[in-house]
Parts: sequence; structure tokens; C-alpha cells
Amino acid sequence: MESRSHVLETAEGLAEIAHKLGVPFVFKASYDKANRTSVRAFRGPGLKEGLEILAEVRERTGLPVTSDVHTEAEAGPAGEVLDILQVPAFLCRQTDLLKAVAETGKPVNVKKGQFLAPWDMRNVAGKLRAFGCEDILLTDRGVSFGYGALVSDMRALSTMRELTGLPVCFDATHSVQQPGALGEATGGQRQYVPLLARAACAAGINALFLETHDKPDEAKSDGPNMVPLGRLESVLRGCLAADAAVRAWHAGG
Repeated sequence: MESRSHVLETAEGLAEIAHKLGVPFVFKASYDKANRTSVRAFRGPGLKEGLEILAEVRERTGLPVTSDVHTEAEAGPAGEVLDILQVPAFLCRQTDLLKAVAETGKPVNVKKGQFLAPWDMRNVAGKLRAFGCEDILLTDRGVSFGYGALVSDMRALSTMRELTGLPVCFDATHSVQQPGALGEATGGQRQYVPLLARAACAAGINALFLETHDKPDEAKSDGPNMVPLGRLESVLRGCLAADAAVRAWHAGG
């Protein structure tokens, strides 16, 4: 979240695209980017103001909203506003955090850590279920491959779903990150986002996660891996075409 006005303008633009394409859509913005590379990096407005902005987004656009929850103390207030609570990749194994988000009674999206194999998410899902949460989504955002690089294994999407029985999401923008590549910031290769997004849709995902910004090169966080807002509709059309082709193939036996 860079500012209230920017969040609202972006949400309204995205709502228009989603309505035009007929796709269900959840708006996500971070009230706190708690794992920035540098201590000098912009983090956002914080929990209280950020949740107020997200509540306004839902009121003005009708969109469901989500955001990252970083600590057990955040879970309660976040659960009063958010429609889905998201657990960041670096925190996906934190038992107390998983317990706290599960006990809000809200659906939970957990991002698979870059350091985990897809089958390790069985234990993450098992923790959430043990704490009473059954509305679970698992998101893959690539796996660490050496220093400063991530790779996306399309087999992981199928593996997570088959082993957990849960719907899976693919994060096409964080998957092109280059952690620490810019010294005090994360780099990225946004040119590969459409390719990976289409591939994931062809692999049969249930949801797609994409970051966007009207001016990615000026974004205060994750700009190098963001899809320019002006190109988002085109990217989504390609994804919908891939999804439709796979569905038609399955329907044809």
C-alpha cells in the first residue's frame, strides 16, 4: 500500500477488468511488507490504517479483500476485516501463526515457502486442519535455485493438490523475483510473467495470483516483477484461453 488514493484507484481499475472478463477476483494489498530486503525500504501504512483502507476497498468496489498476516497478534484484527487471511511464504511453517489465522474462522491462503518441496505442504495443511480450518488455499511461488534465483516446477501444482486435496494457486509474479539482486532490493524478470501464468493455467490451477501497478518502475515494492496495469487485461486473456483449452480437453475425455 503506497497511499489510500492509489490503493482505491488500483482496486477500481482491477474491478473493472475483472467484470469485463467475467472472472472472480480478490483484491490483495499489503498493509505491512515485513520482510523487505533493507531496513530503509518502504513497508506500508501499518495494520490499523491498512485494514481501514481495505475495508473501504470492499465497500466501494464490492470486492473481497486479503492481505498478509505476519504475527499472531495481527490475526484477530485482520480476521475482522479480511475475507481471506494470507500467510507469507517465509512464515508458512510457523505453527502459532497458523493456529491464530485458523482460529479466526476465515479462509486461509498459505504461500509455499521457497525452501519447501510441494509434498511438505501436507504438514502445513495438517496444522491448519488440526486448528479447525478447512477453507484452505495453497499457493506456489517458485523454489529457491542457487543464489538470487527462483524456478517454477509445474509438477508442484499437481503434487500439492493430489497430496492435500486442496485447491492450488500459482503466484506468477513472485515466481520471477530475483531475491536481493538489486543489492538493497529484490529484482525480477516481469517479461516472463505471462509465460509462467499461461503455463500454470495449462497445468490446471484453481486460482492465479498476480501483482500489478500503473507504473511498476516507480513502485515502492516488487516493481521489477509486476505486470503493468495497462497490460493486465491482455495477460489475463491469454490465461483464460489456456484455461479454456485445458477444460475443453478434459471435457472431451
